[in-house]
Amino acid sequence: MGPVSIGAVLTAVAIVGGVGVCFAAMIALTHRKFYVWEDPRIDEVTGLLPGANCGACGQAGCRAFAESLVGAAAKPALCTVSSPEVLEDIAAYLGVAVGEANRRVARLLCAGGCDAAPPIADYRGLLTCKAAAAVNGGGKSCAWGCLGLADCQVACTFDAIRMNPVGLPVVIPDKCTACGDCVVACPKDLFTIMPIEQRLIVQCKSALEGDEAERRCRVACTACGKCVMDAAPGLIEIRDGLAVIDYAKNDLARPGATARCPTGAIVWVEGSQFAESPKLAEALA
Repeated sequence: MGPVSIGAVLTAVAIVGGVGVCFAAMIALTHRKFYVWEDPRIDEVTGLLPGANCGACGQAGCRAFAESLVGAAAKPALCTVSSPEVLEDIAAYLGVAVGEANRRVARLLCAGGCDAAPPIADYRGLLTCKAAAAVNGGGKSCAWGCLGLADCQVACTFDAIRMNPVGLPVVIPDKCTACGDCVVACPKDLFTIMPIEQRLIVQCKSALEGDEAERRCRVACTACGKCVMDAAPGLIEIRDGLAVIDYAKNDLARPGATARCPTGAIVWVEGSQFAESPKLAEALA
């Protein structure tokens, strides 16, 4: 092969350089056309938020919530994890009002602890509700009841759940952020998130009625209908063997609706639903 001429080298360099310039121009034009400007306040607000990414605010995470705040689509008060001081700081930074949030809390739709709905089988597998539920429903007399193995407590990252002496999870309202982790963790679908002012609660999800329901659990709803008669018209109805409360009429709810319930399945809740026992929680953990 003969020697390469300087002209050939310069030609190759020019070609490569020209291709590079063309690509650079294309990238610059694409960036200009598709560039999306992001408000720098989003990063600032995200830094002020707790970083829990719990979803209690209704957004996928803290950054998504920060975008809603900056876009004036939400109020700082919707973050139930942040302290009042932090919420004030966020509101002051954005120049908006803190706002008000409808305080929500996790509630358990079951009162059948091991004293009211004892086990009918000796489960010896992995000590989680999910594992127990996979083995013939968990071996409890009520197939719809709480298994008491504390999956919800383990899932709660805010230390808002403790197990009580009869194996029922106690939600501590002051610590609960309504994130919904316990809802996801419960294999029996017994947890629900509701406004804390909804104090009238049916603590049962049994699909049985009458004596059969009470035979399985002494605090089961028997569909007797007494609460329907004692409550304001239209507030409660019996549906599929259970008393169902219409929370759209929650302003009509009164403690008197629980007065004649023969099993105590329907209750008026102030604060926590059940008494807690830290020692049992530690033992289960």
